[in-house]
Amino acid sequence: MTIYSLSSGPGISGIAIIRVSGKETSKVLKLLTKKSLPKPRVATLRKINKINTSELIDEGILLWFPGPESYTGEDMAEIQVHGSKAVIDAIHSSISTVENCRLAEPGEFTKLAFQNGKINLLKAESIADLISAETEIQRKQAIKIMNGKSADQFNFLREKLLNILSHVEAKIDFPDEDLPNDILKKIKKSSDEVLTNIKKILDDQKVGERIREGFKIAILGPTNAGKSSLLNHLSNRDVAIVSEIAGTTRDVIESHLNIDGYPVIVSDTAGIRESKNEIEKKGIKLAFKKAEESDLKIVVLHPENLNFKPFLEHSNSSNTIVVLNKSDLKLGKPPGIGNYQRLTHLGKNLEDIKIIHTSIKEEKNLDDLINAIKEKLKNKFITSDDILITRERHRQHLEQCLEHLKNFNKKNEVEDFDKAAEDLRLATRHLGMIVGKVDVEEILGSIFNDFCIGK
Repeated sequence: MTIYSLSSGPGISGIAIIRVSGKETSKVLKLLTKKSLPKPRVATLRKINKINTSELIDEGILLWFPGPESYTGEDMAEIQVHGSKAVIDAIHSSISTVENCRLAEPGEFTKLAFQNGKINLLKAESIADLISAETEIQRKQAIKIMNGKSADQFNFLREKLLNILSHVEAKIDFPDEDLPNDILKKIKKSSDEVLTNIKKILDDQKVGERIREGFKIAILGPTNAGKSSLLNHLSNRDVAIVSEIAGTTRDVIESHLNIDGYPVIVSDTAGIRESKNEIEKKGIKLAFKKAEESDLKIVVLHPENLNFKPFLEHSNSSNTIVVLNKSDLKLGKPPGIGNYQRLTHLGKNLEDIKIIHTSIKEEKNLDDLINAIKEKLKNKFITSDDILITRERHRQHLEQCLEHLKNFNKKNEVEDFDKAAEDLRLATRHLGMIVGKVDVEEILGSIFNDFCIGK
């Protein structure tokens, strides 16, 4: 089938770009323009007409890319016209009348590029990441993966495993032959090197995934402490409903932010308290779950409610900031606070925990809070050229590869070569699935569905 779709953003724009890819591309161009094909890769001004009636739709630029020298590896064209909905709809409607032409699915152009060997799977993913990048650090990471360093590293490790496998299979196929005496030592040394490299890649503190997905901050605390007000302040808009009525927030409300170039997802959660209301109880359960998944917890407390324990379990000074809000209230010094010794009684890991007195209503000390958040972000986004994992899919395959390598070493030591070879094949397969070297049809759908239509 020949596919077509709007590749530029939807909505009114100065220019819209419609892509066409497949065997019928040349036919589509001839029918739309009533002329022969333009020169390959040369921008050519043409009148675009309705196929059935020859009525003029618009005048625009055609770019013709004969396959295989195109993005998809097939015959492909880009039609640049004025970006009105009427023009785009008219062109789409005309192309749809050509036999074997249909609208593209999300990511289908890039999927074709992968299937036709123009790009590997990591590059396909990095293209999607670059399109959706909202911060500079996300853009840089996507470009780094696009440049192929990650693919080169995974292919290098895979080639080493294939080399080891050839030695093991030689040992199986020719048990009585005079193979080099040190072959077992070479196998052990090479497999240990690959195993060490994979362990190093996995020990990355998930920085790559954090950059791609965003640093997760959960705002926790009792009811009516000012959590929703804090989310609104950080977002610089009214994201959550603020009310004096305790328990207003029932669900998790998220806001995607850019703080000093770092991608951040801030979640406002339900106020934690004893409740008989089933909906509120579910909200509280979601709050605790969101806290477990977060990279940073901001615990917002009311001067009259300083029960820290529900919010600080499994916390430490590296992943928690305590905010004592509503300092504008003239309540006097709450009993038993002292120098917040009650915090240290929960464990030594909380002795250095950050406590900030704020008044969101009067915007007091909120800069201190934002600076504290920025400090946490810097520590969590320490990047290097060694970041190779950007998705959970990569991590799962590497972990599986590592497990099979460990099993291989155990079986290799007792010279159970047949079973050892199978573990090595599986380890090689998992590395191949990262870059798309093996049959990966089962994961293509989930990857390319994340793309926008037209890419």
